[in-house]
Amino acid sequence: MGGATILGRQVEWRVGTVVDLHDETETARTLTVKVPDWPGHLAGQRVEVRLTAADGYSAVRSYSIASAPNSEGDVQITVERLPNGEVSPYLTQLIEPGDRLEMRGPIGGWFVWRPEQTEPIQLIAGGSGIVPIMAMIRSRESVGNRSLFRLLYSVREPKAVFYKNELKALAEDGLGLGIAYAYTKRVPIYWPRPPGRIDAMLIASAAWPSVLAPTCYVCGPTSFVESVTELLTASGHDRNRIKTERFGATGTVRDHAPE
Repeated sequence: MGGATILGRQVEWRVGTVVDLHDETETARTLTVKVPDWPGHLAGQRVEVRLTAADGYSAVRSYSIASAPNSEGDVQITVERLPNGEVSPYLTQLIEPGDRLEMRGPIGGWFVWRPEQTEPIQLIAGGSGIVPIMAMIRSRESVGNRSLFRLLYSVREPKAVFYKNELKALAEDGLGLGIAYAYTKRVPIYWPRPPGRIDAMLIASAAWPSVLAPTCYVCGPTSFVESVTELLTASGHDRNRIKTERFGATGTVRDHAPE
């Protein structure tokens, strides 16, 4: 079916089967796709999805992988519906279990977490930027890694949180995952902070201090990533230990470092 050479290896298009659908929010859905001969992936990598119309027109979009690496060939992506999008409305509203989906991957070698890492990890997500970060959290859980993880998740309002129940359970299991939220539009009742973006005060109170030399992963829209990176460096974090991934206007994902 044709492929591409990425990071020195051939990555082929594969036809997977949708085996499960789960709505995360009113506009976001997680798809579980069974992919034959899936070569495996690292937490933080992504796939390309190709939809082809009856007239031969095709559209390709990149989506971060939400699932932890596994040997079953199940690949999860979480897709947020974009206004006037070509691909996301189909994936979030029309696709059904049993439908086929073309996927190519895994892609990306910079914004990844590996199970052998033992240093403290600071995760910072904006909106749907939580997806590859969730893969890191799930990967840590699946391999029994007990390095210290903290997540700072910026989201518009409580009902826009992806993986809400799972994150709550993971934060309460006593295995070293700390979670803090920044709500930018609406906050829960009795929330201690007014609505607002991540700022220096929140970085100081919710993120690992720079003296611990954590590796930081920041994912979200370009303006969010740039703002958070500046806040981290201003608070003393080494820019070389900050890995970023950002979403462009079309919803595609770009690595901070070139492939």
